[in-house]
Amino acid sequence: MPINYARRLTGRQREAGGNRQLGMVLAFVAGAANAGGYIAVHQYTSHMTGIVSAMADDVAGGAFGLAAAGLGALVAFVAGAACCALIVNYARRRALHSVYALPLLLEAVLLLSFGVLGTWLASIEVLIVPATVTLLCFMMGLQNAVVTKLSNAEIRTTHITGVMTDIGIELGKALYPNRDGAAAPVAANRVRLRLLAMLALCFFVGGIAGAVGFTRLGYAATVPLAMMLVALAIVPVVDDLRQPRMP
Repeated sequence: MPINYARRLTGRQREAGGNRQLGMVLAFVAGAANAGGYIAVHQYTSHMTGIVSAMADDVAGGAFGLAAAGLGALVAFVAGAACCALIVNYARRRALHSVYALPLLLEAVLLLSFGVLGTWLASIEVLIVPATVTLLCFMMGLQNAVVTKLSNAEIRTTHITGVMTDIGIELGKALYPNRDGAAAPVAANRVRLRLLAMLALCFFVGGIAGAVGFTRLGYAATVPLAMMLVALAIVPVVDDLRQPRMP
C-alpha cells in the first residue's frame, strides 16, 4: 500500500474521500468478522439490537443465565467503544498522527489474537460469556466508534440497519415527484446514496469472505483481516515514532 495513501486513509487530517474509502474497507472487515465469527462462536457480535431483544426475551422466559450472557456481550461492545474514545482523546491531546490509526492497530492485534488463540479462548469464560464472544463484541464496538468519530457520525461499518434506513430515505427523495413548483424541490443526495450502497455491498462481500474463510480455515481466517488493518494503520504510527514526543 502506498505510504501517502495510507496516511490519507488513517492519518490525523481527514477528508471526505478518505473517510469513504476507509469506511468501505472497514465495512468489509466488519462483515467478515461478523459472519465468520458467527460460524466460530454461533453468535453475531455487532448486532446489539438483536442482543438486547434476546435479553428481554430471555428475562421474560426466565432464562436469566442467557440474559446475563447477552449483558456480558453488550458490556463488551460498550467497553470497546469507550476504549476507542480514550485512545482517540489521548492521541488528540498529544497531536499524534495516529489518532485514528491506534484503535485500528489495537483491533488488528485483537483479531490476530482471536485467530491464533481462538480454540483456547473458546474454552475460557469471562463471567459467563465465552472469551471469543467478548473479544469479538469488544472489537466491533472499537471499530464502530473509531469510524463514527473520524467521520463525525456520517459512516457506520459494523451494522447495516442504519445504512439500509438511510438508503431508503435517499431513494424516497429520489422518487418524490416534485410537482409543486412553489416549494423547494426534494432531491436525493446521490453521492451519499452511492456511499451507503457501497458500504452495504462491502459488508455483504466481507460476510461471504468471512464465512467461506472460517469454514475452510477456521480461526486462521482472521489473520488476513488483521494484516489488512495493520497495513492501514501502521504508517501514522511510524510517523509518530519518528517525531519528538510530547510529555
